[in-house]
Amino acid sequence: MNWTQIPQVALLNLTKEQQDTFERYYQLLLEWNAKFNLTAITEREEVYIKHFADSLLGWQVFRGSVCDVGAGAGFPSLPLAIAKVAHDYVLLDSVGKKVNFLEEAAFRLGLDNVKAYHLRAEEAGRGDFREEFDTVTARAVAPTNTLLEYLAPLARVGGRVVLYKTDAKMEIATAQPILHKLGLKVESEEEYDLDGFRRAIVVFAKVKSTPKAYPRMGNKPRTQPLS
Repeated sequence: MNWTQIPQVALLNLTKEQQDTFERYYQLLLEWNAKFNLTAITEREEVYIKHFADSLLGWQVFRGSVCDVGAGAGFPSLPLAIAKVAHDYVLLDSVGKKVNFLEEAAFRLGLDNVKAYHLRAEEAGRGDFREEFDTVTARAVAPTNTLLEYLAPLARVGGRVVLYKTDAKMEIATAQPILHKLGLKVESEEEYDLDGFRRAIVVFAKVKSTPKAYPRMGNKPRTQPLS
């Protein structure tokens, strides 16, 4: 399957230079994956479909400054940066080795508008990054209620929170009872079939400031999710 023929990716009209950068990114993933586990997916076509194309599915909802929480190996932020979708990117991860990889990737791929920080999401949401970003996203595997508590405090009023999930309707139903607590409302939902892989892009608008009580510290968003 030619990943650039996927409708959402095709709309980006990636240049030859950008496609070459994706190939360098793939080779860098393999290089670092030999040292420590960044991704369980390493076969070329799978990486291009399940990581690169998947990250680009939501490109139309990204704008301005972007914060990627739990960035890991750089998805979705590095593919979006290669495709020049938004202005600048801040990537957060609590694992030092992953941050080292993100810094190396940004340097070697020539992504001057990408910065990586070794920082926990709750620390970022209570510190200098609070309500700083136009778009906050996560492709992490975590319950919706947990993710929204981490992400909402980082989005400025008028910005948005973008989740990569598997079932839009289920995620929205799960999140509905807590949206008012975090200053969010549902903006849009789109579902895609990515070569047999189901993906939902759920967008929440930040309509008012998130109360200073959130995010809670002590890992409470994970151990005691909002309800």
